[in-house]
Amino acid sequence: MRIRQHHFVNQNWVNYFADPEFSAEKCQLVLAFGAPKLITDPGIYAYLKADYPNANIVFSSTAGEIIGSDVYDDSIVVTAIELEKSSIACTATHVNEQANSAETGAFLMARLDKKGLNCVFIISDGTFINGSELVDGFNQDNPGKVPVTGGLAGDAARFNSTFTSLDAVPAQGNVIAIGFYGDNLHINHGSSGGWEEFGPQRTITRSDKNVLFEIDDKSALDLYKEYLGEYAKELPGSALLFPLSLSIEGSDKKLVRTILSVNEDEKSMTFAGNLPEGSKVRLMKANFEKLISASSSAATDAMTSPEHADLAILISCVGRKLVLNERTDEELMAAKYVFGNKTSMAGFYSYGELSPLNKGSNCELHNQTMTITTFTER
Repeated sequence: MRIRQHHFVNQNWVNYFADPEFSAEKCQLVLAFGAPKLITDPGIYAYLKADYPNANIVFSSTAGEIIGSDVYDDSIVVTAIELEKSSIACTATHVNEQANSAETGAFLMARLDKKGLNCVFIISDGTFINGSELVDGFNQDNPGKVPVTGGLAGDAARFNSTFTSLDAVPAQGNVIAIGFYGDNLHINHGSSGGWEEFGPQRTITRSDKNVLFEIDDKSALDLYKEYLGEYAKELPGSALLFPLSLSIEGSDKKLVRTILSVNEDEKSMTFAGNLPEGSKVRLMKANFEKLISASSSAATDAMTSPEHADLAILISCVGRKLVLNERTDEELMAAKYVFGNKTSMAGFYSYGELSPLNKGSNCELHNQTMTITTFTER
């Protein structure tokens, strides 16, 4: 695997890293993560297509861009990948082309289900999609438990419009899936949160998929406002400080759910993933050291072997970025310390992270985690 990375920052393209033998003509895949207002400029797509004429170009808008151990806003991070012994296939659809998000996932998985498939990497719209249903669709017909990872596009802390695309100027509503094929390509993943639970365990008593109305027969929105105090007027962004821990039946591991929007008239809260009625939940709060340590844990789980990984794609939640604030770089540095200087790192801050909880298990939607996928070609 040969990598080239460059960065559009302060209205200029800056070369960041390039394997000396990298060939732009042989490059198969370009990942471009950037601010919505920048990646929707047709000139950006034209520039990358001219640079990488034979590559599939995948865009995602972000809540912050990651390159190396640094995080940026209002930039575009580009990672170009040339595989020497392996292959890829890319497919895309629009959320309106299927009846629901589960059918979207199943449709894309069927398009990629070919001999030699060893990973599916997803870049999804982050506003019109139901992330829980999307991963359910990918899991429906995956008997070999091929790892499915990726993330939902972001829009800073605005929660307004996200943009994604495959070989086109980015637009709203697109879901892209990338299939990686071949025995020479080794792909691992890790996901960890680091949030602390507090308060009593509560029961979801009224919900509709990812829309939450009541916890313990009381308004969930009123409960959040009680904990937020003076920050209640800054909803939904301030609710990122208090995500929900969702217990998984039959497992000691838990998923984290975070808010996308609130409806004051209905007294409802819309989350990035489903919250089934009867589920047990607890409120969570930030512990800075544990958040940073979780990044190190995710990187350790994603290590391919004692050898270095060629590429690590880091997808972290916008909520972590808002909480860590000036310390955001520290969670990237924690991952960099694990991988070392020979691993190229890129990624973005998202509205949801996709990864199995454990190796060999189905994909899950995560919120408020650092989720890492590593790629190594040998």
